Amino acid sequence: MHRRKFVKIMGAASAAGMIGGNMKVMAAVTGKKAAGKRVGIIGLDTSHAVAFVKTLNAANPDAKWMGYKVVAAYPYGSRDIKSSVDRIAGYTEEVKKNNVTIANSIQELLSLVDVVLLETNDGRLHLEQALQVLKARKPLFIDKPMAASLKDGSAIFEAARRYKTPVFSSSSLRFITGMQEVKNGKIGKVIGAETYSPAKLEATHPDLFWYGIHGVETLFTAMGTGCKTVRRIYTADTDIVIGTWDDGRVGTFRGIRSGKEGFGGTVFGATNQLVLGPFAGYDPLLMEIVRFFETGNAPVPEAETLEIMAFMEAADLSKKGGGNPVDMTLLLKKYI
Repeated sequence: MHRRKFVKIMGAASAAGMIGGNMKVMAAVTGKKAAGKRVGIIGLDTSHAVAFVKTLNAANPDAKWMGYKVVAAYPYGSRDIKSSVDRIAGYTEEVKKNNVTIANSIQELLSLVDVVLLETNDGRLHLEQALQVLKARKPLFIDKPMAASLKDGSAIFEAARRYKTPVFSSSSLRFITGMQEVKNGKIGKVIGAETYSPAKLEATHPDLFWYGIHGVETLFTAMGTGCKTVRRIYTADTDIVIGTWDDGRVGTFRGIRSGKEGFGGTVFGATNQLVLGPFAGYDPLLMEIVRFFETGNAPVPEAETLEIMAFMEAADLSKKGGGNPVDMTLLLKKYI
């Protein structure tokens, strides 16, 4: 599909409430009320799941959480990534202490809940697990990465349209300290950005999909869509990924694998520069998830999520090509 046609379709679908979903539209179609407050979690192999449970199931939760409570969880979850597998038993016990029922299957979980957090650390499982949730028409948040490939991510969005069920994906680093000022125009039009994050590698995933996605998502949050070409400089300790946008702007991501780790960056505006950081914790993301469950309106556009995945795949292709630039738009045309 031609890129301009793709973007036009994205905008039209979003306006119609189909990209990322819109529960009000869904309610009009199905005659059902918007989702209730019972939250289910798929995947107890990440600390994110435990953090969300502790916040929503607190003895005296803040009113801003609007009564949402985690009532059930399905633990799995990767079965072959050791760092994930080793967490499941301990995290399962932690969430059980917060009055969460442990389901034996995703289907059992879906019978107990209204909305779902897909927290499985293993992006390879996300399409299979997301399809079950979307077929059941349960609004769905997918933690990073949306999937372990652009192809699977595109398939999830297509399923969301087919089943008229809202979905979105995000890293918590989208809401890093300082980003709201950037979005509010405090530094004028964004003309470039440099972001960084840890970029640990996992053999089962394309390089940046495992952990580097945090800094990549920060980059796209600042820069927006429109990245055209991608170049990657790779060493054992460091990644430098350079994106050139279709309007000539340049954004870079630095992936850290040695020395002091951290999250941050600098955004260059027409009137000023702004340093991002520190990491703001999980509450800003959780607040957006709750709003999404209430309204069905995704805070992250589908087109942006797809570009993030295309950027990371293009970075792998550039690495294999010795650092040569890769036309990211060709990847989008291939899968969209």
